[in-house]
Amino acid sequence: MKLSDLLNEKNVIADMSGKDKNEAINELIDLFVDDPKVNDIEKVRKAVFDREKIISTGVGKGFAVPHGKTDAVQEVICAFGRSKEPIDYQALDQRPVHLVFLLVGKENLVSLHIKLLSRISRLMTRDEFRKKLMNANTVKEIIEIFKTEEETYFELL
Repeated sequence: MKLSDLLNEKNVIADMSGKDKNEAINELIDLFVDDPKVNDIEKVRKAVFDREKIISTGVGKGFAVPHGKTDAVQEVICAFGRSKEPIDYQALDQRPVHLVFLLVGKENLVSLHIKLLSRISRLMTRDEFRKKLMNANTVKEIIEIFKTEEETYFELL
């Protein structure tokens, strides 16, 4: 499963408005309010924020990967947001975040959840990939950057 297969124009934000961690996470979760794959949006929200309480998912280098597992989704859902303005995310490196990738998986699909988190991390640690995302002009361009990067990078592995 590719991240670019999970992303579409409805779950990508090219210019997020959230100024802090909670606002940014809520902004991405709210994209799924009327999504048929989500049985209970508040359970999704709780799963992500409960995970965030353990340790910040602002992993450094300007990106964060808020995530959680819950049976309130019928399948894996994800969203991506970019903010031109710095987000106070309480990241592990104490630097602001500009790129946020939300991932919510089903409780019983732990292996898939871990594989997708690993893929996100491997992509986002690449400086050139993050620069491309920051310089993208449209949602379509952001999705295309994910698609191209996965095809290029993961074929090399």
